[in-house]
Amino acid sequence: MKRYAINSENTSFRFLHADDTFLKSIDLKVSPGECILISGKSGSGKTTFSRLLNGISPNYIEGDLTGQIETLGLVAGEADIEDYVPVVGSVFQNPKTQHFTTNTTYELAFAPENMGKPSDQIYQRIHEVSEELDIKNLLNRDIFKLSGGQKQQIAMAAANTLRPKVLILDEVTSNLDQSAVEKIKKMIKRKKEQGVTIILTEHRLAWTKGLVDRYVLFENGKLVQEWKSNEFNQLTNDELGQKGLRAMDLSKKRKILVEKEQNTVNAKDSYLLQTKNLSIGYKGNPPILSNITMGLSQHKITGIIGPNGIGKTTLANTLTGLLKPLAGKILWHGQTVSPKELVKKSFLVMQDANYQLFSESVSEEVLLNAKYPEQKDQILEKLNLSGLEERHPMSLSGGQKQRVAIASAILSGKELIIFDEPTSGLDYVNMQHFGELLNMLKETDAIIAIITHDVELSADWCDEIVNLG
Repeated sequence: MKRYAINSENTSFRFLHADDTFLKSIDLKVSPGECILISGKSGSGKTTFSRLLNGISPNYIEGDLTGQIETLGLVAGEADIEDYVPVVGSVFQNPKTQHFTTNTTYELAFAPENMGKPSDQIYQRIHEVSEELDIKNLLNRDIFKLSGGQKQQIAMAAANTLRPKVLILDEVTSNLDQSAVEKIKKMIKRKKEQGVTIILTEHRLAWTKGLVDRYVLFENGKLVQEWKSNEFNQLTNDELGQKGLRAMDLSKKRKILVEKEQNTVNAKDSYLLQTKNLSIGYKGNPPILSNITMGLSQHKITGIIGPNGIGKTTLANTLTGLLKPLAGKILWHGQTVSPKELVKKSFLVMQDANYQLFSESVSEEVLLNAKYPEQKDQILEKLNLSGLEERHPMSLSGGQKQRVAIASAILSGKELIIFDEPTSGLDYVNMQHFGELLNMLKETDAIIAIITHDVELSADWCDEIVNLG
C-alpha cells in the first residue's frame, strides 16, 4: 500500500459558531517529495486547508472536522500540535504573526532551542539556512526594523531550521522582490531534491514554473480542478484569467514596466506633491534613502518599486506625515508642507491590514471617518465584499482584510492615498476590481501612489513608475 506524505479523504471543516461548512469534501493525496500548488480566489479555502495540514486547526482555530486528513501519519484533530513541530515547517501569509523574538538570529535559533538541540547544532543550522537563502546580511538585526519582505525571508529561514519533511508555504512570495523570489525558488528546489514535500498556496504563479508538479484549484471551499505541471503550463494568460488565476508569463508585462519607467520624468512644478533632496529614515540613525527628488500627479496612478529594504514603506510613512524627513523638503502646490498637515491630507493603506482594522463589523470599519458614506455599497460590491458587511474584520481572510482597508481609503476622500503592497493577498479577479477602482480614483483630485512588487498590477494599471532601486 502506497504511503502518502499528505492524505485528505472527504475532509470538511466548519468554523466554530459558523452556520455553514467552509471546506467541503476535499480529497487530495500528495506523495513524498512532491510539490503541489493550491490556487484559487481569496477566501476559497486555501489557507484553511493548510492549517489542517500543520495542526493549527482544529487544535487552535477550532471547528468541526469531518473526514480524515493526515500529514506524515499525523491525524488532524487527534495529534498534538507538538507532534507537528519537528516534521512540518510553516510560513504564514502574514509572517509577523509567527515571529517570537526581536532579533533575527535568535528567531532562527528559537525552534531548535525549544527542541533541546545542542548549541553547536543550532549555530550550524543557522549558518546553513542563512546560506541557502542568502540572508546573512539579515542576521543579528532587529526584526521590527526589517521590511515586510525581509521579515518574510526570516520566517522562511526559521521554518527550515529543524529540517522538516513537509513545508507549508502560504503566500510566501507575496511581499518579495524578484531577487528574493529567486532565492526562495532556489531553496524550494533544493528541498525538493532532498525529498521534502512542499505545499504552496499562491496567487503569484509565474515564479513557480519548473518547480511545481501539480496545480490544484479551490473554489468556495471545494477542490474543483487539478492539472499536471505540463498541462497547466500550456494554459494561456487569458485562460488562466477566466479561472480567476494570475498570469504564468510576465515577459510582456516586464517590458511595459521598463517603458513606463523610462517615461517617468523628474519632479516638475506641475506636480502637486514634490520632494526636493529628501532624506528619509529614523532620527539618530543614518538615512535609509537620500536625495530623493520626485513628484506625484493628480489623475495618474504612480507605482513606486524597488528591492526589499530599499525604503519604500519609509518613504510612504514620510509622505503621509507619520515620519519627519531627516533632510530636504516636501512641497504641496510648491509650498513646504509639515508632517502634521500631511497627516490630515493623507490615507495610508498599510502592508499589514491588521494594524488598521478597529471596528466590530466591515460596515462600521469602512464608514469610520468616511467622507462619502453614500458610496459604501458601490465600493464594497466593486471590491467583492458584498455580503460580508456584518462580519468582524478580523474573521476575514488576509485578502479580504486588505480589501476592507482599501475600501476605507477610497471612502475617506483624502487628498493623498498611498497603498503599500495592496495586492499581496489578492487573486486575479480582485486585482482587476482593484484596478478598476484605481481608475475611478484617477478621475478624482486625489493623488494616488502604490508601493508594489506586483508586476501585473504595475504594468496593467500604473501610469508612471518611480524606481527607488
